[in-house]
Amino acid sequence: MPEGFPEYVDVDYSDGEGETPEDYPSIQHKIEKAIEVTKTGLEEYENPAVMWTGGKDSTLTLYFVNEVAERYDLEKPPAVFIDHYQHFDDLFDFVDRWADEWNLEVKFARNTDIGDYVDEHGLTPGDDIPISELSEHNQHHVRNILEYEEDEFPFLLDTYVGNHLLKTVALNDTLESEDIDGIISGIRWDEQEARADETFFSPRHDPEIYPPHDRIQPILQFDEADVWETFWHFVVPETVEEYPDEGYVPQDYDDLPNGLTHEDIPVSPKYFEGFRSLGSEISTDKTESTPAWLQDLDNTTERAGRAQDKEDLMERLRDLGYM
Repeated sequence: MPEGFPEYVDVDYSDGEGETPEDYPSIQHKIEKAIEVTKTGLEEYENPAVMWTGGKDSTLTLYFVNEVAERYDLEKPPAVFIDHYQHFDDLFDFVDRWADEWNLEVKFARNTDIGDYVDEHGLTPGDDIPISELSEHNQHHVRNILEYEEDEFPFLLDTYVGNHLLKTVALNDTLESEDIDGIISGIRWDEQEARADETFFSPRHDPEIYPPHDRIQPILQFDEADVWETFWHFVVPETVEEYPDEGYVPQDYDDLPNGLTHEDIPVSPKYFEGFRSLGSEISTDKTESTPAWLQDLDNTTERAGRAQDKEDLMERLRDLGYM
């Protein structure tokens, strides 16, 4: 951890307290706030990084980081991509493609203790892993932090133990090894009840739980529809030269203008297929066959395609360092 953290950081930890997306009545208001928060994050933290999953929210956040770094001549931070070993295969192609396009350094956060055990024993998702086979570090998290008493846990991402070991432990170990003091994260107030009270700058300073750092959260004020409106009318036209300047909203999987293909667009093809949230290949389903932005966003649940046992535990997982 950089010496002197958090004393050298001058941010308002109460910024956004008690607010909702309705406090930012237009897309322009939301974008201006995102730029303000991102700029403060890049200026105040000595060693920030961007959390990038390849999903729409983190990619939108990365867009703001790129824009702010270029506009204000600030150093572009690296991205941290958590490889939990259960991603959709084509998500790696998407991340590789746009990391190269945006000249972005990507640091892969992995719990290699578990990954190596899975490879060595030829496990597939759902197979059990004995707690006794884990490293002392992972056993500490299972027994002392999670207070998990079973002898085994399933190799599944969207479970209490699996999510913590494969995502949170991997992230926290990377924060520590890379001396990251601020992680720029693309979470939103409307996305999940456990995130509704977050502020734009959120302290995580308890060394008993995670390496001390802050969360910088520029898109809290966006709802799901706002994210897609910003993509099709700002992000894509400004990053894809052949895209119409006024924007264009694709109406089906193959509907892209000017001969463009999915590889040309910084939007995962999974969203064109009908997924609204990208989690694990094993436990995330598409919600409809129509593209995500054309679905009934007001009256249906964005994360309905996710495994709900993890969703129900979200508040406790966040207390342990989950995003």
